[in-house]
Amino acid sequence: MQKGIFEIKGGVFVKKDRITQEDKITPDQLLSVIGISPADNLQGFSTAIPWKSKIAGLQVRGMFGYQKMLDAVSKDAAVFGPWALAAAWQSSLMDTYVTGPIKAQARMAVGSGRNPDLIADKNGWIYKGYTRLLYTFTGFFIIDGKFNREKALRISTTQSGKEFLVNYLEEFAQIEHNYSNVGLTRLKAMKELLKCLLVLITETPFANGELPFAKRNPDGTLATSFEAYLAENRTRMENLFRHNAFDIKEFSERATGGKIGCSEYEYVEGSLIHRVKLRHYLLPKGIKSNGKIIYLCTPLINKPELFDLARGKSVIEGMHKEGYHIYLVDHGDPGWEEINLGLDFYGKTVHDHFLSIIKKRHPRAEIYVMSYCMGGTLVLPYLARRAQELLAAGKKMDIKKVALMASPVKFDDEGSGHKAMRSLIRANYDPLLMKELFGAVNIPAQVIEAGMNEIQPGVQYTVVLGFYGRAEIVDAIEDTAPFLYWLTHGTKFSVRAHSQWIQNIFIDNQIYEGTYCLPSTNPEFDNKPVNMDMLKEAGVAIFDYRGSRDPIAPAGSCVAGETWGQVGCGNVEVLSPGLNRTIEKNIGHIFVVSRKHLAEYLESVNAFLRT
Repeated sequence: MQKGIFEIKGGVFVKKDRITQEDKITPDQLLSVIGISPADNLQGFSTAIPWKSKIAGLQVRGMFGYQKMLDAVSKDAAVFGPWALAAAWQSSLMDTYVTGPIKAQARMAVGSGRNPDLIADKNGWIYKGYTRLLYTFTGFFIIDGKFNREKALRISTTQSGKEFLVNYLEEFAQIEHNYSNVGLTRLKAMKELLKCLLVLITETPFANGELPFAKRNPDGTLATSFEAYLAENRTRMENLFRHNAFDIKEFSERATGGKIGCSEYEYVEGSLIHRVKLRHYLLPKGIKSNGKIIYLCTPLINKPELFDLARGKSVIEGMHKEGYHIYLVDHGDPGWEEINLGLDFYGKTVHDHFLSIIKKRHPRAEIYVMSYCMGGTLVLPYLARRAQELLAAGKKMDIKKVALMASPVKFDDEGSGHKAMRSLIRANYDPLLMKELFGAVNIPAQVIEAGMNEIQPGVQYTVVLGFYGRAEIVDAIEDTAPFLYWLTHGTKFSVRAHSQWIQNIFIDNQIYEGTYCLPSTNPEFDNKPVNMDMLKEAGVAIFDYRGSRDPIAPAGSCVAGETWGQVGCGNVEVLSPGLNRTIEKNIGHIFVVSRKHLAEYLESVNAFLRT
């Protein structure tokens, strides 16, 4: 096939000496094929708005509420007989044709790993379809691993090539117009990559000057030449195509093989209690033990590999270098046998069992606790109750230091930073509905993720866009895979424990208010409020590491080190032996994915543990 574009001279086609801008189709013309779609965020929202899902949720909540009312009427002795019978009959019909099928669908979806929200599930397929189109569209211009400028020029300047481009954009249009979310969505981030590709194909900026992923100066001008911009983004597309990394979830699964973590471990024999197991991370060869133990308490809603994502991004690897023996709580993925397990199990029974095992294996070793997020929230009252029990028995507290990572303990509508989320919970959370829908299968990861998205404005957009934005760096794509797998593969949450977490801790603020109860083998304390001041009396020092940019555990909620334990004058910034230490950094919630931020944490926590 001859290359270039042609014009008619003397009745014959001849190759033009020079291609003019008028010969090219522009990115604006191509984008106009799609028109205005939900992926454009013309409203200027600062986060993703799943409006159809929200409406459907309200409708489902209303239907279950109506059936609950009918049940109450049918059982009310004061209601006249025929009316009670009518209510019972309507309730039966509701259960047969409305609420019953909804419950069955939700539970089957969770059992098969799908999103129980049918609208969100459809959006998931839209993401898959859009990213596969991006892959094949990009691949059309990749030859021998490189983005071929000559082919792009030919396609963007010939009639058949322009028709090809328009046809492709029509496919993107069909997908976008079937999308239901608006705002800063995952699909909007994908569309930014499409727009970048259109600029590369046409080698023409958008008329408004928009250049996706361009580096800019503080005044908004381009930090590079347009040619340098094109070269950088050709590399970006080549890297994404080579790894087929347009869909972050699918890519992470392929890149990791479904396994993340870099440190060797074994499950401790006899530790299994329900689906919770104790991991022992073995000291690597060549590292001498310092004779001390780190007991890692993990959140209930994530895979525990947050502590061990990859080489250079592993808390466990960093603490191993200091010679610590490391044990970790692995909550597993709760099943039907765990639906009625509450926070007393996860926050007391488990720790009693595991620490008993550790002390038998290391009878004279000093034990330190390290916890992330809600793992720390739940372990603090456990340690206070442990101190109560030991001191009442005439024994000394056996755990004197606890290191917290982004662990919230204060939940109020004032300074904690949780007002917006508490308001959202009050308006939308219905524990009875959660039990009706998920009482046999536990709260699925997708429901937890939806709640997390509500308190992290635009997180779906920023995560995907940030991944694409770093794709110009040759190693950045594979380097991100373990974190992306962890992020997109959560675990279920016991339905009873979830209800207690929301009500007792998040809404009632029981830990901070001193009304949180735990069981005890000592009748004096059994199911009585935990005295958090026992942490100070028992000599427990708290290391509190928090982020000023953390929307999940705002700095105002991570105040354990300022409230309990060995609080002393000047302990916030200055490391003093035996005292608490609170450190606030300009970081977000999952700071361990950054080698720099993790190294800073490890340096600080090791200094605390050594004093």
